[in-house]
Amino acid sequence: MKKQHPSGPRREGPAIPGLAARKAAARLLAAVIDAHTPLDGMTDAEHGHPQYRALDPRDRALVRAILVTALRHRGTIAALLARRLEKPLPANATALSHILHVAAAQILFLDVPDSAAVDLAVTHAKEDPRTTRFSGLVNGVLRALARAKDVELPEALAATADAPGWFVERLTAAYGNEAAAKILAAHRHEAPVDFTVKADPSAWAERLGGIVLPTGSVRVERLAGPVPELPGFADGAWWVQDAAAALPAKLMGDVRGLRVADLCAAPGGKTAQLVLAGADVTAVDTSRSRLARLQQNLARLDLSAETVQADLLAYEPPKLFDAVLLDAPCSSTGTVRRHPDVPWTKTPDDIAKLADLQRRLLERATMLVRPGGTVVFSNCSLDPQEGENLLAAFLSDHSGIALDPVRPGEVAGIAPFLTEEGTLRTTPAALDLGSPALSGLDGFFAARLRRSN
Repeated sequence: MKKQHPSGPRREGPAIPGLAARKAAARLLAAVIDAHTPLDGMTDAEHGHPQYRALDPRDRALVRAILVTALRHRGTIAALLARRLEKPLPANATALSHILHVAAAQILFLDVPDSAAVDLAVTHAKEDPRTTRFSGLVNGVLRALARAKDVELPEALAATADAPGWFVERLTAAYGNEAAAKILAAHRHEAPVDFTVKADPSAWAERLGGIVLPTGSVRVERLAGPVPELPGFADGAWWVQDAAAALPAKLMGDVRGLRVADLCAAPGGKTAQLVLAGADVTAVDTSRSRLARLQQNLARLDLSAETVQADLLAYEPPKLFDAVLLDAPCSSTGTVRRHPDVPWTKTPDDIAKLADLQRRLLERATMLVRPGGTVVFSNCSLDPQEGENLLAAFLSDHSGIALDPVRPGEVAGIAPFLTEEGTLRTTPAALDLGSPALSGLDGFFAARLRRSN
């Protein structure tokens, strides 16, 4: 038999179990950190990154768990890796850094055998031309990390903010050292799941294995299965909506029989609330695909609303509305528990640009409501530039618009979240229910305004 020349084609050996998942995790982590690409889009089952979609469901779940953990604890992981390195990695050694972070996330925080995490990282390093020469370093660093984790991890967690410096600085400036530290600590824990139910929260809390919050939402610490398989989903008895996100629509008061516009409406949780409360709702959004999702959600809930695809800054309704709800696009810094990539994909410049957009959208929203009508402005940002500061500047420039303060007794359970001015401010450190896994709310700002002329 003729021997194949050494320089000829080389046959691929059998796939190493778990290696494709680790490679995908490192690739997606690079996209988040180096290119500021949001994680959710890349891990979408239908439209996500090709390397992610090529995996089976079990490996997809593992990749998602690795990425969320690596981002949630990025500062701690970096600090513990640095202790094992004689000198910092070169600035251009990003591929090596991501391999180390993916493995360290498994070793420090996930239920993965240390040996498997190390061996797969070493193999990954050997197979990547950018990191082949560092495979020995990967092996040594990660094995040393595994040996020291029980002693060093608690100390590192206590000494690290697990957020980029700009984010920590802005939180501290807005809330003070103590409150900022509590918010950052809350970000280390996965958020519970909240449901807005059509009726009988107590009964649904029992069926879903949760509790009823003071604001009326049903909270479940961990779901028993996928959302579409839970009792009540097919019947349209509830929808998933963070308890804080459910509050802005409630600030509108009694909307029975009123014409209400829900701007930036998709995916439709607030639209559903308003329809259920008896309003005649027009849901407006710029995205056709997001409106289609809203329509699907309403159909499942057996609720109906008019839907309009339009540029909100140019939208001209045939008649002014009695009330308008504007849940404006924002930095989403209030949702870091659910989206730990946010601090790593956003920048202060992004916040400034989004605040400018929100200001323009708010100006337009106040022109869509009749004199005497109500506008509720909200967003899921923790940054005052998108909330308190924006509102103060807006009101100073618009004499025909006034703040309509929210009173503590107007909405069940809302009193702890009201400011002295009568606006709403929630944070992930609010609503202490005795355990980090069950406590907290998304960070939201909301204000109720009245148009006088």
